[in-house]
Amino acid sequence: MFAAAAAFAVVWLAPITAEAYVGPGAGVAVATTAFLLLVSLVLAVFGLLLWPLRMAYRLITIKKPPKKPRIKRAVVIGLDGLDPKLAQRFMEQGRLPNLQRLANKGMFTRLRTTFPSMSPVAWSSFATGVNPAKHGIFDFLTRDPRSYLPDLSSASVGAPKKSIKVGKYRIPIGKPDVKLLRKSKPFWEILGDYRVPCSILRVPITFPPQPFAGTMLSAMCVPDLQGSQGSFTYFSMADTEGEAIGGKRIAIELDGDTIETYLEGPPNPVHADGEPLRAPMTLKVDKERQKARLTFGKEEVDLEVGVYSDWVPVTFKMGMGLKLRGICRFRLLELGDNIRLYVTPINIDPSRPILPVSHPHIFSVFLSKLIGKFATLGLAEDTWALNEGVLDEDGFLEQAWFNHNERELMFFEMLERTPKGVITCVFDGTDRIQHMFMRFLDEGHPALAASGLSDEAAEKYKSVIEDTYARMDEMVGRAMEKVGIDDPETLFVVLSDHGFQTFRRGVNLNSWLYQNGYLALKEGRTESGEWFRGVDWANTRAFALGLGGIFLNVKGREAQGCIEEGEEANALAEEIAARLKGMIDPDIGEVAIREAYPAYRLYKGPYKDDAPDLIIGYSAGWRASWDGVRGIINDVVFDDNTKAWSGDHCIDPDLVPGVLFSNQKLVRRGADTEEDPEIADMAPTFLDLFGVPAPRYMDGKSLA
Repeated sequence: MFAAAAAFAVVWLAPITAEAYVGPGAGVAVATTAFLLLVSLVLAVFGLLLWPLRMAYRLITIKKPPKKPRIKRAVVIGLDGLDPKLAQRFMEQGRLPNLQRLANKGMFTRLRTTFPSMSPVAWSSFATGVNPAKHGIFDFLTRDPRSYLPDLSSASVGAPKKSIKVGKYRIPIGKPDVKLLRKSKPFWEILGDYRVPCSILRVPITFPPQPFAGTMLSAMCVPDLQGSQGSFTYFSMADTEGEAIGGKRIAIELDGDTIETYLEGPPNPVHADGEPLRAPMTLKVDKERQKARLTFGKEEVDLEVGVYSDWVPVTFKMGMGLKLRGICRFRLLELGDNIRLYVTPINIDPSRPILPVSHPHIFSVFLSKLIGKFATLGLAEDTWALNEGVLDEDGFLEQAWFNHNERELMFFEMLERTPKGVITCVFDGTDRIQHMFMRFLDEGHPALAASGLSDEAAEKYKSVIEDTYARMDEMVGRAMEKVGIDDPETLFVVLSDHGFQTFRRGVNLNSWLYQNGYLALKEGRTESGEWFRGVDWANTRAFALGLGGIFLNVKGREAQGCIEEGEEANALAEEIAARLKGMIDPDIGEVAIREAYPAYRLYKGPYKDDAPDLIIGYSAGWRASWDGVRGIINDVVFDDNTKAWSGDHCIDPDLVPGVLFSNQKLVRRGADTEEDPEIADMAPTFLDLFGVPAPRYMDGKSLA
């Protein structure tokens, strides 16, 4: 009991405020290496002993597809956020020859995204073939109806219910409760029932991975070791003051040529006081050579200004012989009068994972043996380090391409090992780079002026997005050569979940709701703190949370609800929608909100009540403001977006369709006319081509 209890301690963190894509800390389960090794050895031996029985059972129970399969293999490359207009422009300029060849061979069309147009929502519909009301994901964030605080929408990690106290130690009993909150069955599980091999790499909203007859590496919403969706560490002798939304800032002092400091981990999960764990660090500085030697536990790492280290193992000692392990990269930023050091979020080590990041569990270990250690964090590109000026543009790009190269290696390895069935991998560098570099394509963007970059420096980054598309095209070309797109029994698809637009102006819907009498503050207050501190919930009828929605304060659903469910709630949703539709940004004189969609009209499915009551369709150039997303109410409704995060897609879905390239002609046929396919069509299409009938509950239609 003691060993099991010690092995499954859980870290609980307060909500963090890296509000672009992240919500509260998801929590982390920790286990000792010795325990994991013992369990792995036992399972391996047990598995070998049972292998003949398992094979016999598989042969007896195997299902055969009801129809004759029309393909033997499907290769699906997801390029998150690839935009059809930009793709068309770059093809016409000759920058994307391989995608052009794929379009000429088969097809290229827009791919309608979901309501709302967000990655977790759209990729969930890609996987399951259903609308959000049937898979239950409506945003990156949702609200806890008891506390009105944000929760991660797609996964939860709960602590064991019981613990025992041994001196100063608190030992949880049992396993943590790790849940995937996405509902409905993904197409790869259905194909697995028919023993169609599937290798699913980095498809968002697959954490924790669910067992099926195939292999999977999880992606978006895999937490870091802090339990957050990505928290960097920044060491500096001078500039540790100021906003630190996306990470932790630590002041350092130079003593001769040496700096003694520490890397902070999560609160100690087995210690009664829950103090943060610390791993001691020593930095030996050589300013003349612009280098430093980092001593970190048993590791010694040579650092050079402006150069990332390889992945470095991190070990936090919890006491009682227990250790918490992860991996991170270091980048020495400056070695002069001010010494500055950046550390990536501490990733779960794929070679010894403390949380399930793959299926089977050993799959991430297998991949790390093939390609070396790699990022496991769901949102591994550190956008907030660039937003806050900790990383510069070059540092961010290098990190993004490090991560991309790791995914390329694993994709091509598994492409070789999946001669039949489905191999799919989602590359999200396209999304992250467009988020951060759209300001260089949009002349006059407020973020460009606020960056302080010279005209020469800004000119350097104007081609980053185009070059990113070209680099993806080159990767697609190599995959096409390996696969052979002329084979009629092979489906080769490149798709995205949504497109992109510039993000110039923010809209604080909570401030608007307050000014228009829908949201109330406590007596004497005219502003709130973060996450609605100071809101009078008993007299609040509506509030905005997440990147695209407004919730009503409904009786019996929210803790202090004051709106009756049904007719009253529907009438209020219609009233707010009518007032928001066509709303003008007075500073610009243009429409900021194109449409507002009452959810009761939009969704049909068992989880429709979990949706925001209104989905906001912003115009191109506008999005939920940073203050609004953080639950801050003040007198500002519209403001300039001056952050590096300068492009977005959380707007009206009609304005940001994705792309679909295929070596085969795939067409969605309506009752009378052909129409653009939608991302929910992909799951039934794959099933159909492998001879497997799509479940009747699927909303998507086969394009075959």
